[in-house]
Amino acid sequence: MSREFQGAGRDYGRSMVIARQGIVATSQALASQSGAQILARGGSAVDAAIAANAVLAVTEPMKNGIGGDLFVLYRDAATGELSGLNASGPAPDALSPAFLAQRGIATMPQEGIHSVTVPSAVEGWARMHQRFGNLPWKDLFDDAVAYAEDGFPVAEGVAETWNEQPHLARLHANPESLRVFLPHQRPPREGEIFRNPDMARAFRLLAQQGPDAFYKGEIARAILKTSSALGGAMTAEDLASVRSEWVHPISIEYRGWRIYELPPNSQGMAALEMLNIMETLPVSPHGPLSADEIHKRIEAMKLAYADLRRYNADPRTCDPPLDQLLSKAYASRQAARIDPAKANCDVSPGQPVGSDTTYLTVVDRHGNIASWIQSISAEFGSGITVEGMGFLLHSRGAGFTLDPAHPNVLAGGKRPFHTIIPALMERGCQHIGFGIMGGPNQPLAHAQFVSNMVDYGMNLQAALEAPRFTKMTAGGCDISIECRVPAQTLQQLSERGHEIAIHREYTQEMGRGQAILHDSQTMTNYAASDPRADGAAIPEPMWGRL
Repeated sequence: MSREFQGAGRDYGRSMVIARQGIVATSQALASQSGAQILARGGSAVDAAIAANAVLAVTEPMKNGIGGDLFVLYRDAATGELSGLNASGPAPDALSPAFLAQRGIATMPQEGIHSVTVPSAVEGWARMHQRFGNLPWKDLFDDAVAYAEDGFPVAEGVAETWNEQPHLARLHANPESLRVFLPHQRPPREGEIFRNPDMARAFRLLAQQGPDAFYKGEIARAILKTSSALGGAMTAEDLASVRSEWVHPISIEYRGWRIYELPPNSQGMAALEMLNIMETLPVSPHGPLSADEIHKRIEAMKLAYADLRRYNADPRTCDPPLDQLLSKAYASRQAARIDPAKANCDVSPGQPVGSDTTYLTVVDRHGNIASWIQSISAEFGSGITVEGMGFLLHSRGAGFTLDPAHPNVLAGGKRPFHTIIPALMERGCQHIGFGIMGGPNQPLAHAQFVSNMVDYGMNLQAALEAPRFTKMTAGGCDISIECRVPAQTLQQLSERGHEIAIHREYTQEMGRGQAILHDSQTMTNYAASDPRADGAAIPEPMWGRL
């Protein structure tokens, strides 16, 4: 049978959302709608992002919430200036390898109270709102309170995640988590109404009293009571002293586009190094799903991730060699290590000389862009729910190591290695905020998205929907890939030594992305939402504009 297609059509599913007014793209349609309504009331991109993020905390409680951390890239349309915010909290001052050793713990806990670092998302929200907000703080949480109090129907992808056995075990280990998130001794089913009145209470306090409620007030006292009961190290001073940090984005040029990420302690450097390596090698004429192209991407990813694991840490305690790791000369040396005919199963770091997560992006009617990512780390975070407040504490401390020779070794007051990364890319009048979730998946997913657009001319939606691979480690030849990749490509990759696990057509394991493009010449916005999630890109309603 002939494979020649007749007539018009496309090889991706959803259309882009295109509008002159602002757009909010998140992984839950209810959150996107809340943010869009904030825009219609005259809210800024940051106001809408906070409101949408708060609703996501209710509707995706296993992925994000006020017990986690936040990173933001923000583009100011009036000045063209890019700002970065690192709202990742440090380890409690008393948490150290010695503290753990006294309790018989020899490896960094991946869950439980000793995996908890100081949650900084709320402080990050406040810092962004203070600088870029338009509406009153108290007006941003109405929908989050309503959905938590009155309930919401559980979405398809959320129900799937809630029901996975490893996550259920984490909830069963903590009586408060069991009470709040398994109210019928089981996960809520798709379409079932889930309520969390305790979280509604927390959001009311936050709306009425501001961030001090979280770091010095009633919510803080509940956090400390919960931590103390479980033998945790956190103190009132740890909470009260947390401060997010304005940082300068790091960037590279990739075939005429400027790509921006945030610096360590986040893993954005890996996405940029991977793209640099890919740029030194030719674009495959056989397309993005050819064996040559996918092999190049996989091998570039391994090299970048090996460096990430070796050099990334809190820059306040070490000096990651970013200038060298992100140089074109270093990328050429790294690319020379790639064998085009064979997978490298034992990748070592280079030698420079000298979750889970929720991502959203917003553009307002003026063209300001917020690229916004927030997380409680692994699914259901530490597994610890704050007593009486209905939210989970994150497990971001799991990003530390206890190796005393490593720059990312645990220390009190130090921020851990972080997986969550927002991104921006620009060329001329085109400005794109984008992100793709999923722990270690994020840099390699960013690079695939950029390459799909820049190298193969895909639009936002096609680039986001295109089949992806993922890999959780730099070492080994294992690779997970979606079954939409042609069988011939899979066979050729296998012949090169890749050990392939084939996954469903659109699996959350490949990450759940959102993207918005603002054209500053036409003042038109384009948005895409990943079908691997339950989300949508929703424009600001015209009826609400004054």
